[in-house]
Amino acid sequence: MSDTTYRVENLLCLAFPSHKCEGARVRPNIQVLFGKRLRRIRLKRGLSQEKLAELAGLHTNYVGRIERGEQNVSLINIGKLARGFKIPPANLFKGIR
Repeated sequence: MSDTTYRVENLLCLAFPSHKCEGARVRPNIQVLFGKRLRRIRLKRGLSQEKLAELAGLHTNYVGRIERGEQNVSLINIGKLARGFKIPPANLFKGIR
């Protein structure tokens, strides 16, 4: 199954529960996984989105969109987020497959 077909099938399964989805495994988008990872780190450190945005030099709304998986993040901004947390950028991807 091509990647495009796979994504369309997943969307159908999510949008229409009556659609036949037996055996379909919904693979989260990397943006969603990255956003969840970012939120976990932020909450573990007791930071608000506002504080993380300030530390990283980014807008609060941008951080929120990243955490919701709505924003495709550039490498530059991944570096800014990592500096805000004072961790290597690679740590932001730990556990993401």
